[in-house]
Amino acid sequence: MRKIIGIFLLSFTGGLAGAWFWTNYYLLPQLQRNTEAQYSPTTYDSPVVYDNPVQENNIPPSDSESETDFSLAASRAIPSVVYINSIFKGASFSPFDWFFGGTTSQTRVSSGSGVIFTADGYIVTNNHVIETAEKIEVNYNKKIYTAELIGTDPSTDLAVLKIDEKNLPAIRFGSSRNLQVGEWVVAIGNPFSLSSTVTAGIVSAKGRRIGILEDRFPIESFIQTDAAINPGNSGGALVNKNGELVGINTAILSRTGSYTGYAFAVPVDITRKVVDDIVKYGVVQRAFFGGNVIDYNYENARKYDLDTNVPAFNGVLLESLMRDGPADKAGLKPGDVITHVNGVEVNSRSAFEEELSYRYPGDKVTFTYLRNGKANTTTLTLVNKGGSTELVRRKIYSSATIGAQLEATDYGVRAFKITGGYFKELGIPENYTIISINRVRVKDPQEVIDFFEKYKGRVYLYGMNSSREIIPYDFILR
Repeated sequence: MRKIIGIFLLSFTGGLAGAWFWTNYYLLPQLQRNTEAQYSPTTYDSPVVYDNPVQENNIPPSDSESETDFSLAASRAIPSVVYINSIFKGASFSPFDWFFGGTTSQTRVSSGSGVIFTADGYIVTNNHVIETAEKIEVNYNKKIYTAELIGTDPSTDLAVLKIDEKNLPAIRFGSSRNLQVGEWVVAIGNPFSLSSTVTAGIVSAKGRRIGILEDRFPIESFIQTDAAINPGNSGGALVNKNGELVGINTAILSRTGSYTGYAFAVPVDITRKVVDDIVKYGVVQRAFFGGNVIDYNYENARKYDLDTNVPAFNGVLLESLMRDGPADKAGLKPGDVITHVNGVEVNSRSAFEEELSYRYPGDKVTFTYLRNGKANTTTLTLVNKGGSTELVRRKIYSSATIGAQLEATDYGVRAFKITGGYFKELGIPENYTIISINRVRVKDPQEVIDFFEKYKGRVYLYGMNSSREIIPYDFILR
């Protein structure tokens, strides 16, 4: 046993000695030589001579350097981008609710961005940023403002807010129509609650339709960009290199929920009309031509038995018509290919819808279209959603008994600006939509007012809060 231990100690000592010798006499000198060779300056036997010597202090910026300098755009646009908090109470359930009944509420906060449109306090953001809000806060210049919701437009996913402040740095406006594919753009917003974040990219495409808007009459003609846009950027500014607004950042296509190279913005030309209409009328003036169009391509041409042997599939295909609508009265027929609206070429459904989005009910427009290979023109008068040429205005009803303002929506009657009365006593949340009263559907605000002012007895109120959670109320009116 002692012999084995001795052999082991002798081997171990010999190994240590060998390692010490190899490290000090081979490895360290080799590393030193390599280090000296790597960092020692290179010398030349003769000086290097250039054909066109350039003075170091006078080197002008190259085209690529000036092309990728976004400091001007950032300095101009950052002061016009604000941080938005959307505050609401959501219904939550606990095990105790099974025994004692009812639900509990939990305050939730979601955030986004907004753009100052006017110096007197009008701010634009995405509708999806504030659609569930019972209270909206705008954080600007280290100060928090309570914002008033002026109006929304789900068809373009835009909303207009107002804060009580003057002399604000309104954004400069560019033109989305003049924006070119491949042009540099800068996105400014508050991703992941990181305020005033600036990212850059190029315009990847225009007139994108990606099917994300759930409105009955969506207008999707997005600017696509590869600028990094993440959650929290929604409602922020997309500007050109001059710091001029060209779009409102709205959506990303991502399997992870974060930036993957596909981001989309509402064009500023559409945004400006939406804002002007909401401020002036309370709602957006949408114009209809009385039909439905689809993209004109080889597959759709075959589907409608049209000639597929054409040089190019330019225009949009008229798929259907509303009986006695403007297009029907103007002589258009399903299968016609509309190529121009008032002389403007339209080669996609999104381009066609964008062109109509600038119009108002009562406007006359000229369509150029192809039928059996022959070009024709016709003029028609656009109408509103109800089929008339009148401008639509927002109607708001007030009731001291209820203690709120009311307006009709697609789902029922929405109550907002709740300050007292029955609704305050019942604890009904801001932006609560009444769907039915005593199991009878309601659509007219005056119905709700008349009921609460005249009815006595048990009431079953069925509706949903701003986050579309169904919250019923059961009480007695005396």
